[in-house]
Amino acid sequence: MDKESVKGAAQKAKGQVEEVAGKILDDKGLELKGKADQLGGIVRDAVGTAKDAIKDAVKEAKKI
Repeated sequence: MDKESVKGAAQKAKGQVEEVAGKILDDKGLELKGKADQLGGIVRDAVGTAKDAIKDAVKEAKKI
């Protein structure tokens, strides 16, 4: 698992906490920040997954 995937998952979790806290505290700014962090985490996780796939493809290509 790539470091970006781990960081993305952590950022997504942080965003979920912020979103819930924003809803509880009726703080729209915090709620939106949480949603934005979640989206950023999803993107970061996808980048990490893509990097892993590329590394795997390169390893397979070297075997040929």
